[in-house]
Amino acid sequence: MADEAKAKGNAAFSSSDFNTAIRHFSDAIALSSENHVLYSNRSAAYASLHKYSEALTDAKKTVELKPDWSKGYSRLGAAHLGLAHYDDAISAYKKGLEIDPNNEALKSGLADAQSAASRSRAAPPTNNPFGDVFSGPEMWTRLTADPSTRAYLQQPDFLRMMQDIQKNPNNLNQYLKDQRVMQALGVLLNVKISSPSSDNMDIPESSQSPPPPERKRAAEAEPAKEEKEPEKDPIELKDKEAKEKKSQALKEKEAGNAAYKKKDFETAIQHYTKAMELDDEDISFVTNRAAVYLEMGKNEECIKDCDKAVERGRELRADYKMIARALTRKGTALVKMAKCSKDYEPAIEAFQKALTEHRNPETLKKLNDAEKAKKELEQQEYYDPTLADEEREKGNEFFKQQKYPEAVRHYTEALRRNPKDPKVYSNRAACYTKLGALPEGLKDAEKCIELDPFFCKGYTRKGAIQFFMKEYDKALETYQEGLKHDRNNQELLDGIKRCVQQINKASRGDISPDELKERQTKGMQDPEIQNILQDPVMRQVLIDFQENPKAAQEHTKNPMVMNKIQKLVSAGIVQMR
Repeated sequence: MADEAKAKGNAAFSSSDFNTAIRHFSDAIALSSENHVLYSNRSAAYASLHKYSEALTDAKKTVELKPDWSKGYSRLGAAHLGLAHYDDAISAYKKGLEIDPNNEALKSGLADAQSAASRSRAAPPTNNPFGDVFSGPEMWTRLTADPSTRAYLQQPDFLRMMQDIQKNPNNLNQYLKDQRVMQALGVLLNVKISSPSSDNMDIPESSQSPPPPERKRAAEAEPAKEEKEPEKDPIELKDKEAKEKKSQALKEKEAGNAAYKKKDFETAIQHYTKAMELDDEDISFVTNRAAVYLEMGKNEECIKDCDKAVERGRELRADYKMIARALTRKGTALVKMAKCSKDYEPAIEAFQKALTEHRNPETLKKLNDAEKAKKELEQQEYYDPTLADEEREKGNEFFKQQKYPEAVRHYTEALRRNPKDPKVYSNRAACYTKLGALPEGLKDAEKCIELDPFFCKGYTRKGAIQFFMKEYDKALETYQEGLKHDRNNQELLDGIKRCVQQINKASRGDISPDELKERQTKGMQDPEIQNILQDPVMRQVLIDFQENPKAAQEHTKNPMVMNKIQKLVSAGIVQMR
């Protein structure tokens, strides 16, 4: 139940529904209060809502439960950074890096904390009368709570303006022409801000408006003068120019996308490159160009662009999903290169880093495929049938000496050298049987039959193990299956004889109460037995055997029915008298 609540919380977090995520993580914590990952996840959700005090509490709990987990210190540093506890943030990030020196998230967080600390020490004293309302995390809490400003927090340009004002309240004057900033100021000052079409604005009582100018009589009115065009604000001009460049960059991106779909890769690269030159704050241009390089087989260029996107994305505090996409793309390029270099480790590392940013099912599949390819490559490099035969012979010697653990070790090494040898699986199954490790022996016997269905030894191994597990009907089936390939095999014939004796013994009720109880308990746990008992037809058959001899006589003519009856008898569920 805790895992289910955690999964729901992760899904809500991925959808940016942080309040719902917090609720699910809290439910999971109530069920599993010692799980450090749950506190870490809830801390991240609180931080996303700028509730840094709550985030700090959960981060401290995470570190307390798992002091050797680097991500806990990443959460702790982020919470301190949000509360402007810069020295504490720096200390937390450094502690995390002692545990994991190559952790990119910790490195990025440390750089941010150090930069913020430097700005804080170098910041000039503010003369802005509104400076206090922008200080601390309370600003974000109030903006999130008010319906009129909550939606603005999803807009990156608004967030940048508010962060800039928070760093230096004197910068407020640069943004007063933005109605969103004016609305936010009103919320923080607890006053009503008029709409853009209104000429008046409510202001605090301490501020007084100058008296209106005395109205002149019409006769004394001054002659109209030709109005001069007002001088344009340089900041406004700069913002306008920036917006135009962003618009042009998006057009270039669209043109690049169209060329990419047409497989005109050279043209696509030109458009994406132009978009990057016009706007260096949108890393999607870089990741798109990386995708083109990937399609062209230019893996090194793709990797360079992905690294550039990750580095720039961290500087801009870009969406984690974008950074994860760049890392996934890098991993894909590294996988292609690994087919020549035979080194999948860099690709695996890239996919793992991507998953720490955003857990995407596609990335997870790529990681699993890369790990599988690495394992298969290692097996190929380790493959040596000659050495495998040597290890098998060593295992046989130890088996003769009844040194079964040593024999298992050599058989296992033989299978690493040659995993397609059915004889080794058969021999190891025999060892496991001697050691009483029946489930492991059964797996080896089944693998032996899978590799060579005509190798009768596999059937004798499997049948013997099933017999020892008191699954007599299954053992009988195994021996009979083996006889299809060798009708005169004495081991298989002896095995069938032993199984029939045990089954007949159960049919007559000639077993002890303890053995009967053991069989019944084991039989009721068998899915096949459960299916037979739940079958309405078989239920009626069992009733007929008790109450309707004539109908029961007809049932005995049906081989399928009698086969199922025999299974119930063997399991001790039914006795035939």
